[in-house]
Amino acid sequence: MPADLVVHAARAVVDGRETPVTVTVRDGEIVAVDTSGLAPTGPDVVHLADDEVLLPGLVDSHVHVNEPGRTEWEGFASATRAAAAGGVTTLIDMPLNSIPPTTTVAGLQAKRAVAVDQAYVDVGFWGGAVPGNIDDLLPLHDEGVFGFKCFLIDSGVPEFPPLAPDELRDDLRRTALIGALMIVHAERADEIDAAPHVPGPHYSDFVASRPDLSEVNAIRLVIDTMRETGACAHILHLSSAEALPLIREAKAEGLPLTVETCPHYLTFTAELIRDGSTAHKCCPPIRSDANRSRLWQALADGTIDCVVSDHSPSTADLKTDDFATAWGGIASVQLALPAVWTGARERGLGLPDVVRWMAEGPARQTGLDETKGRIAVGASADLVAFAPEAEVTVTVGDLLHKNPVSAYDGVTLRGVVRRTWLHGHPVDLDAEPRGRLLTRPLGGLS
Repeated sequence: MPADLVVHAARAVVDGRETPVTVTVRDGEIVAVDTSGLAPTGPDVVHLADDEVLLPGLVDSHVHVNEPGRTEWEGFASATRAAAAGGVTTLIDMPLNSIPPTTTVAGLQAKRAVAVDQAYVDVGFWGGAVPGNIDDLLPLHDEGVFGFKCFLIDSGVPEFPPLAPDELRDDLRRTALIGALMIVHAERADEIDAAPHVPGPHYSDFVASRPDLSEVNAIRLVIDTMRETGACAHILHLSSAEALPLIREAKAEGLPLTVETCPHYLTFTAELIRDGSTAHKCCPPIRSDANRSRLWQALADGTIDCVVSDHSPSTADLKTDDFATAWGGIASVQLALPAVWTGARERGLGLPDVVRWMAEGPARQTGLDETKGRIAVGASADLVAFAPEAEVTVTVGDLLHKNPVSAYDGVTLRGVVRRTWLHGHPVDLDAEPRGRLLTRPLGGLS
């Protein structure tokens, strides 16, 4: 049978290494991967430019799309267009900031109904774990959510309250029983309540209000409760390197714990954030340069499993110049790949490392690693032509997410996504979307 697509690249990331490759695609699936280095001929072969590297499409398992209900903040059309432009071909939507939240099957159905005709990339959904919805977890799991997100502190929106420690224990017992993953926003209120709170424009005051100990003690609580319940858990958006010894001990013990961090924690440092620049506000916060170095080391040695965007946009009016009242969240789904590559390149790390953190790791975490996050026979033909040495200075008005707010405005990054393929088709942002709605693979822990 003839191929639908043949792509040849002198450089590609395949099986954890850089190699020449010819990828053959049929019916949206990779059917052959040739690393011999021989370049095929023919008018229908797509040859990447000499300065481009072929990567698997990235998997971003931490995106706040906010539709329905807060669609003025973000929507599926704008978020998935931005994702495709950034080399992300699969995203998993977070269960809060939309109204209704994804804490019931009805809430999940509402999300799917608005997403189905708008998605430019493949989209899956996390469920939410909040006080009082423990009996909704199994129905949501049966409907194909990829796991459940909870907060241990105020989420910032009233319809998604946090779990108390006893509620976390009960919910982890339930997720262990049904074979589901709990993903945790790990900050504790006690330590934050005890910290100094000085409103105003000074970033140093904001960082002091979200101390490292809040993250460390929250992660300790998660690990202790995992031991008690036998559950699997994932720590979201790790900011504080002070928690790394705990994480290493838990992994050495054999606990099924995974951890992510985000591009903004690897790119920015507290010392360089200007007063009033609430585009950089997120929770937990961006910390010191020394802290950032330790996060990079933990990525390199495998303590941190993956890097995902935590794309959390809002309307511009919510980003006041007062760190105490401004909305906390950084919009970055389109920029995650160049941001991480810029930092990795500076530290002597390679594109295979970036693929491991941003494609393979999130695909494994979500149970999608048979078909996503890799260039291999049988995988979905989700591919990215990436020019790693090209430079771009970010102009926020050129980004495709809905509101022109980003911490990266004016920042020069290395690496440009030139083309993205989804299921073997070039993603055309001016055409009808081709993305699919995903459910958790049967039989695998999600």
